[in-house]
Amino acid sequence: MTIQSSPRREYEIALQPWDGVALERELPLVQRLWQHGWLRKSVILLLIAILWEAAARYQGNDLLLPTFLQTAQALWDGMISGELPAKVGVSLVVLVKGYVLGIILAFGLTSLAVSTQFGRDLLGTLTSMFNPLPAIALLPLALLWFGLGENSLIFVLVHSVLWALALNTYAGFLGVNETLRMAGRNYGLRGLRLVLHILVPAALPSILSGLKIGWAFAWRTLIAAELVFGATSGKGGLGWYIFQNRNELYTDKVFAGLAVVILIGLLVEGLVFNALERVTVRRWGMQR
Repeated sequence: MTIQSSPRREYEIALQPWDGVALERELPLVQRLWQHGWLRKSVILLLIAILWEAAARYQGNDLLLPTFLQTAQALWDGMISGELPAKVGVSLVVLVKGYVLGIILAFGLTSLAVSTQFGRDLLGTLTSMFNPLPAIALLPLALLWFGLGENSLIFVLVHSVLWALALNTYAGFLGVNETLRMAGRNYGLRGLRLVLHILVPAALPSILSGLKIGWAFAWRTLIAAELVFGATSGKGGLGWYIFQNRNELYTDKVFAGLAVVILIGLLVEGLVFNALERVTVRRWGMQR
C-alpha cells in the first residue's frame, strides 16, 4: 500500500529589525592605542629604563653602574661629536661585506646540495664539522692568515653566517611540496633555474629565518672580534670604542656603546627583516 503525503506548504516569517546592542562599537582610545606594537614595545623599554635608573641610584656607584640619564647623556655627546657614528660606520661596512659573502657561499652550497648527492654529503659533513665551532675561536687563525686588518674580521663573519643560513635554507628546500617540484620540472626547469624559480620562493620563510639568525650571529661576532683585537687598518669600530672606554674607566660610555649595539639590532630587525616578511611571506599567506 502506498501512502500519499501532501507537500508541506512553504512560508516565510518576517523578522523584526534588530534594535538591540549595536553590532559595531568604537573601542576606547587607550585600547585602540594599545593595538599598536610599537607602543607596547616602547612601554616595555620605558619600564626597563625606570628600573635601570632606580637600581643605579640605589647602588650609588657610577663606576660600576651609571644611571640611565648618565648613559643617555654619554650617548648624546658621542653622537653630537661624531665619534659614535664614525665607529658604527666602520663596523657596519665590515659587517655588510662579511654578511653578503656568507649569503653567497651559503646559497651556492645549498644549491649544490639539492642538485647532487655529492653536494648533500658535502653540506652535511661541513655543517657537522664547523657549525658547532664558535666563530671567535677562529680569530687567532684569521690573524695568522690575514693579519691584523679587515680581512680577518670578514673571515670570522663568513663563518658565523654561512652555516646557520645554509642549514635553514636547506631545511626549507627539503620542505618544498613535491607537486611544486614536479610542476617546475614539467616547465623544463633544472638545476639553478629550479632553485631560483621554485625552491627559493617556496622556502622563503626558512630563508628569512636563516638570514635573521645569520645577522644576529654576525653582529655579535663582529663586536666580540673588535673587543679582542680592536682596530682594523688604523680604524676602530664599535667594539673597539667599548674596549677603549672600559680601559679608561668611562663606564657611561661603555654602556652607551652597548646601547648602540642593541639599538642597531632593533632597527635592523624592525625596519629590514619585518619589512621583508610583510611584503613577501605575510602578504602571500605563508606566515601569520
